[in-house]
Amino acid sequence: MDLTATTTIRKPASDVYAFWRHLENLPAFMSHLDEVRSTGERTSHWTASAPFGRTVEWDAEIDDEVPGTRIGWRSTGDADVPNTGKVWFVPAPDGVSTEVHVVLAYDIPGGSLGKAVARYFGEEPHQQLDDDLRRLKQVLETGEVVRSDGAPWGKRARHEFPQRPAQPLSAEELAKGAQA
Repeated sequence: MDLTATTTIRKPASDVYAFWRHLENLPAFMSHLDEVRSTGERTSHWTASAPFGRTVEWDAEIDDEVPGTRIGWRSTGDADVPNTGKVWFVPAPDGVSTEVHVVLAYDIPGGSLGKAVARYFGEEPHQQLDDDLRRLKQVLETGEVVRSDGAPWGKRARHEFPQRPAQPLSAEELAKGAQA
């Protein structure tokens, strides 16, 4: 599965890069990550939540880095979810903000069936990445992930209010709406 997403953050590229490069910060805005622990200058160990209450783990290595501009990584060894990723930190035209461009590629266990099951349980990867970048923007611009009274528990709310991609209304839903 290949994913791409972009957001603009009102902070200089050097600040956004530095926050991302400190890999232990990633679980602060990536809802599926439980922990990222640096194990060396360019290596780390990742733990993430998966559907059905499972946990997946892998080791990763930074394999492409231009400080302040770009960081790329790949999983190593026998990863539960083999993956690669790259993030670019591009100064925005306003001269103050940073465009963050993310490209991720990973193999979902179970192939097509695994993808379908994940979507059924509200784990739509494209939406997750968009949500993660929205939270990154909030953390860097306001210092915290903005929470509403309806979802004050953060990650736990993901299980209580699962998301799914927008879908057309069924004939029954359309009829019910016309009667209201």
